Amino acid sequence: METATLIIVLVIALALFFDFTNGFHDTANAMATPIATGALKPKTAVLLAAALNLVGAFLSTEVAKTISGGMIREEEISATVFPAIIFAGLIGAITWNMLTWLLGLPSSSSHALFGGLIGATLVGVGAMAIDFGVVMSKVILPALIAPLTAGVIAFAVTKLAYVLTRRYDGKPDGRDGFRVGQIFTSSLVALAHGTNDAQKTMGVITLALITVGWQDQAEPQTWVIFACAITIALGTYMGGWRIIRTLGKGLTEVKPAQGFAAESSTASTILASSALGFALSTTQVASGSVIGSGLGRRGSQVRWRTAGRIMIGWILTLPAAGGVGALAALMVVWLGFWGIIIDAVLAVVLIFGLFLRSRRDEVNASNAMSEVAESGRAVKVKRNPPPTRRQRAIAREEARRHAADKAAAKKKAAKEAKAARAAKPDADRTPTAPKDGGQL
Repeated sequence: METATLIIVLVIALALFFDFTNGFHDTANAMATPIATGALKPKTAVLLAAALNLVGAFLSTEVAKTISGGMIREEEISATVFPAIIFAGLIGAITWNMLTWLLGLPSSSSHALFGGLIGATLVGVGAMAIDFGVVMSKVILPALIAPLTAGVIAFAVTKLAYVLTRRYDGKPDGRDGFRVGQIFTSSLVALAHGTNDAQKTMGVITLALITVGWQDQAEPQTWVIFACAITIALGTYMGGWRIIRTLGKGLTEVKPAQGFAAESSTASTILASSALGFALSTTQVASGSVIGSGLGRRGSQVRWRTAGRIMIGWILTLPAAGGVGALAALMVVWLGFWGIIIDAVLAVVLIFGLFLRSRRDEVNASNAMSEVAESGRAVKVKRNPPPTRRQRAIAREEARRHAADKAAAKKKAAKEAKAARAAKPDADRTPTAPKDGGQL
């Protein structure tokens, strides 16, 4: 029992650390665009995101139930083995999170967690312990549909925003006002992130407690909710500046109207998925929204090389995290308790190694938006795009005014010439003195 207790403590500690990495890895989902447009100061943005992640974690537990009572068939796994399997899966998730954070790649913390758990379960127990129906319906399909849906919504909202604010009289269009709206929409994204991502760690801890008989229902306990909410909020406050830079300036030069549209579509998609219990990737949704909003802006084009790089990261997340989780589980299968210890030591060494590597080219609040990410922009705007309907209308109005002014000037000149000709005969009739000096 003492060994089981130690393993559960290690699982909870590792799960909370994953929750922390999830927080700083996914801060960019909510706050990259308002920072990029200047709607919020960097440190203010991450503080606001942290507070709303904390609140959002208490609003729903549907996603936690999906993980704790749906994806893994805990009845197929013995109580002595399952905590070690969860531990191995968390190692896979954390490793992928840290690696993609170092690369500034907006990958999915959620899919890293699912991949790690699935890989560890396959090696440690077998395929019969995984409910592939739940995996397909609540993990794989949402991963394919959600980014596309969010991108389409963002595209439509961006188009609508530009149409509604377009002016034809040459006066300012007032689009900078969308910066104020971004404060609300980015806050909504942070709140939505808390309702979805914080619950995944709650589900993992609850699953571990169920397997050892310390809990018999899928609903997370109050202390679990508080611990996960506080941890993800703390991670969010630390700020994943590398990924903020990629999402804020690496995909497209975000304008206020685009940021407003992207955040609105991201928040609506995540909140709807949380209500349905879909364990969604907020990173994929946010990336799809940013690209959609970029395409909705006139004169833009996709840089498929960069977009493809991000999509490859999405595709690799599940198998890569699953592979690491499987290797960690293999150590447990071969060496038992000592395999867990070795896994823990290797995980600590790897995490600190990646962290120290990141210090060589540190990205923080002061330089996150100072340059475009090395990956370039997935969506770029042409240097000299064709004129909009508004610009064409203004040009026509200016041409009409110029023609009217020219006609008026010509008419005035003709009138003045006519007046001058009328005055000339009078000058010719002016009397002159006789040559002999007599009187008139």
